[in-house]
Amino acid sequence: MTGHRFIVLIGASVTVILAWAVIGIAGGYRLNLTPSEPLGLWRIESLNRPVAVGDLVFVCPPSSALFVEARERGYLRRGLCAGGFAPLIKTVVALPDARVGITGEVVIDERPLPASGVRKTDGAGRAIDPWPGGIVPPGHLFLHSSFASSYDSRYFGPIPDTGLLGLAKPVLTFDP
Repeated sequence: MTGHRFIVLIGASVTVILAWAVIGIAGGYRLNLTPSEPLGLWRIESLNRPVAVGDLVFVCPPSSALFVEARERGYLRRGLCAGGFAPLIKTVVALPDARVGITGEVVIDERPLPASGVRKTDGAGRAIDPWPGGIVPPGHLFLHSSFASSYDSRYFGPIPDTGLLGLAKPVLTFDP
């Protein structure tokens, strides 16, 4: 293969890959590479009703110093949300007015949340502080993943529901 043909082939390949990426993003498809939920291809489905406890959702985290630090520590990936964050895939476990307590585990309205142990350090041995607990304010969601090392509301607290993108629906996923 000549040098010119090789460059054309590479250019065409890159163009096709970029086109598929744009089509995927515009079509609501996202690739999950974090262990908080199964790895693979997911789709954002419009939510045509109020969000409910138990919904698995895509949500953009707010652009704040807490999330910038989380990205610097490697808890979050870069993406298209404000602040350059990738959307989170989490389960809604508490809505406004719910009382959330955090000790060694999460307790919502006096009921322990399964698989919600709270760690004092992250995977690199760095201290990680839990959210102190309280009432979920209006317009906010408390999010959780049963993955033990998940960065979720145990650590960042309730987040604004204005970042809600929709329901998270698996398309082609697998548990490692």
